[in-house]
Amino acid sequence: MKNIQIIGLAIFVLGLAIFSIIPFLGSYQLEKEMVADTVKEEHQEILLDILQPMYGKTYFSNFAFVSDYRNYFDQFNGELKEKEAWDEVIWDDYAFALTKASTKSEVKNQPFLFLGISIFASVIGALLYIFPLYRHQPEGIKNDGIYHSSMKSRGVLGIITGTYLILFYIILYWFPEYMTNLVWMVDPISMGLSGNPATQWFLYGLMYTLAILVMGIRMFRKYRGNKYQTLRTASVMFFQISFAFLIPEIMVLLNKPWHDFKNIWPLDYSFFYDYRMEGMLSSGAIGMFMLVWGIILIVIGVPLLTYFYGKRWYCSWVCGCGGLAETLGDPYRQLSDKSLKAWQVERYMVHGVLVLAVVMTAVTIANYFSGFGLLGNATNQLHSFYGFAIGSAFAGVIGTGFYPLMGNRVWCRFGCPLAAYLGIVQRFKSRFRITTNGGQCISCGNCSTYCEMGIDVRWYAQRGQNIVRASCVGCGVCAAVCPRGVLKLENGPEKGRVNDLPIIIGNDSITVKN
Repeated sequence: MKNIQIIGLAIFVLGLAIFSIIPFLGSYQLEKEMVADTVKEEHQEILLDILQPMYGKTYFSNFAFVSDYRNYFDQFNGELKEKEAWDEVIWDDYAFALTKASTKSEVKNQPFLFLGISIFASVIGALLYIFPLYRHQPEGIKNDGIYHSSMKSRGVLGIITGTYLILFYIILYWFPEYMTNLVWMVDPISMGLSGNPATQWFLYGLMYTLAILVMGIRMFRKYRGNKYQTLRTASVMFFQISFAFLIPEIMVLLNKPWHDFKNIWPLDYSFFYDYRMEGMLSSGAIGMFMLVWGIILIVIGVPLLTYFYGKRWYCSWVCGCGGLAETLGDPYRQLSDKSLKAWQVERYMVHGVLVLAVVMTAVTIANYFSGFGLLGNATNQLHSFYGFAIGSAFAGVIGTGFYPLMGNRVWCRFGCPLAAYLGIVQRFKSRFRITTNGGQCISCGNCSTYCEMGIDVRWYAQRGQNIVRASCVGCGVCAAVCPRGVLKLENGPEKGRVNDLPIIIGNDSITVKN
């Protein structure tokens, strides 16, 4: 079995290496008709003129091609900005679209070959490595040397992995023109599902889904025998592949707006943007259903389900961000900071992002219904700021790239506005709690070590107190790793949820209050 794992690891690393090399293959050549076919009609005449020096010229790297494009494009826009001719400035960025159209490479000609030797090879290698894992380990998680692993304890391998993820997200969000070969590689799959050419977001969605599926299998192996962990892992895998990946693509195929039915405002911060509203309102009955469904989830679904089940119903069973954190991020859960200072920072940051999302949405809705007479196009600047700072930098670059550095729930703890909304309901009006049997606690610390949300679970367990925290996502891993069965996830009457329990110390007793 060890040999199989070594072979699997070698295949995975080779596939990842090929994936990393693919963006640099081939050449680029822009033709006049490509501009006409790619650019919006109102910009065609201008771009056809300013990009004329690039026609027919062969570029042997995407860096050279993009550099020339940027020079001509930015020079044109720069002159207009100096004149303050803002209405004539081209705000659309065609770098990705034109780079993709100009690509000439074997990746474009043989996409399935390169898809097979990169992404699918990595998947096969990962599965070969995963299947033999925990084969001889008894059920339940023991002290497994996580702090002696270079990958899992901020060692060299962990830092390299984190750096790679951060670079990938930076390129994905802000420089997708440098990954057009990778997008061409998945183009046939996108055409088959939605009838549309692939974008960087389809590439990311496919990789995201595969990561959850592969690492979900690892979760099955690691927590085998634990019904709760098996069911919730299967749940996040199902919701990702169906609601987040397949159904939205099928919606596009049916000429309907792309829509993730499980994504909820304020996590889905663009839900009330004008283009989303117009897209739903112009799509007939299905569009109206999207709008009504989204509002019902916000106003009724979230508080009701959180009252009965706590925020775990979404954060650990449905959410795509949580799904990736619970599967791909599981090896790094012990890296979450359990200090009081981290908890104080967490409270201010996550609720600050919620306030920002609420204010932005309120301004957007007011401006929309006033016919953009309130702030005009100023809301676009607000959207851009939020999308850059929160939607991209925080949720993507930091939220996932920092898995090997700060644990797997950085975004959920410090930045997710929906987690803050759910947490407020869970803390003050919910039946969910984690009960503890203090008399059985041996203070081993497994529960605190494996808490991905930075909660010092042992502190509560030692005192026999119920754990009622806004940040808890009810993943249940603290209960799974406890060797004495001290912890239990429960939904019960609100009375007694926050308890005053006596703690016996010798012949005396003291009362600890939350």
